[in-house]
Formats: sequence, C-alpha cells, structure tokens
Amino acid sequence: MRIGILGTGTLAAALGEGWLRAGHELAVAGRSPARARQLADRLGRGARAVTPRQAVVDRDAVLLAVSWQGAEDMLRSAGAADGSLEGTALIDPTNAVEHGVGVVLTGPGEAMAQRIAVLSPGAHVVKAFHLFPSEQWTRPRAGGGHPVTVAMCGDDPGALQIVGELVRDVGGAPAVLGSLDRARQLEEVAGFVIGLAFAGTDPGSAVPHSPVAQHTL
Repeated sequence: MRIGILGTGTLAAALGEGWLRAGHELAVAGRSPARARQLADRLGRGARAVTPRQAVVDRDAVLLAVSWQGAEDMLRSAGAADGSLEGTALIDPTNAVEHGVGVVLTGPGEAMAQRIAVLSPGAHVVKAFHLFPSEQWTRPRAGGGHPVTVAMCGDDPGALQIVGELVRDVGGAPAVLGSLDRARQLEEVAGFVIGLAFAGTDPGSAVPHSPVAQHTL
C-alpha cells in the first residue's frame, strides 16, 4: 500500500518500520521538514520525506501520529479541511487524556476521533493503535506467542479492512468494536489503562480473561 505518515515521533517510527518490512511505501511528513527527512533516512528504502499535503494525496491510508493537541494544526497543514483526505482511511491513534492520570480531556460524550472526522471531511477515520506503547510494534513476540489485540472502530468497511491488514503487518490482531460512535469508549479505555499504569498497577490484571471468541477482520 501507499501509506502517509503525519508525524515523526516514536509511534510513526515504530509503525513505519513494520510497514516497510511488510513491503509498503511510506511518505513521511511533520511540522519539521528536517525531522521528516531524518525519519525517512532512518527508515530507509521505501520511505521518503514530503510535505504534509503531499503525504495525504493518493494514499491508501494515512496515520495521524501526533499528539492530540497537535492534530488540528497537522490536519490543517495537510489541507484536510479542503477535502485532501476524502475517501482515505485516516488512522487516529491519539489519546486526549491527562498525562499520568488518564482523565479524558475532550468534552462530555465527545471522542477525539469524531473531532478529527469533522476536521477531515470525507476521510474514513478509524480509531486504532491507541492502547499500546510504540515499542510493542518493534519487538518480536516471545516464543511466537499470541498477537496482541488492536481494538478499533470506524464507519467505512473498506477502511476497516485496510487498517486491519496494517495491524496484522505489525503483528497485531484487529478486532472491530463497532462504528465510530464507539470511539469515545475506546478512548476511555486508554484513560483507564494509563491511570492504572501510572498508579503502579498492571492494567491487564484488572481485565477478566474470557474464552469468548473475538470478532476479527
């Protein structure tokens, strides 16, 4: 696939590395052209640095790998308000939560993913990759163990299919929770995980294990 990455941080680097390994083509952009070039050079063949607007044109998917506070500015730089992302799977891994506490900072009942959809008319927003740290996507599974589940939601079946394939390419198992109106629930889960982790508790120990089969793509 032709993938655009908006952002140059650790998540952009980790997923970019996995997607290149799977044979995809990457266009990397950020607020700093120099940092975009550095990341593209670090990732190697198959990745190139471009402007934010170039990163979203004619892409199968675009990853919005910036902090939630920087999402609006980055989307503006990419021309999202003008429809530059129309018809494109736009992956939202942002967490609008208070650092170290996990309280969701968007308005009551509002999801960051839905805000991003409003800022990007015509884009097919998929909430995904927001629960695990970046290093999850660069370390091998111990002993070939089970893949981690990447919970995701979105309104467009085609976009969900594309993002599901990209999840598998980095060793995850996609699981669709529902349409984008479930994004607030996923973002609250991120706050729950972050709050417990910073309090010194393993979040996994607070979730009951069940043999119920997952609905995967």
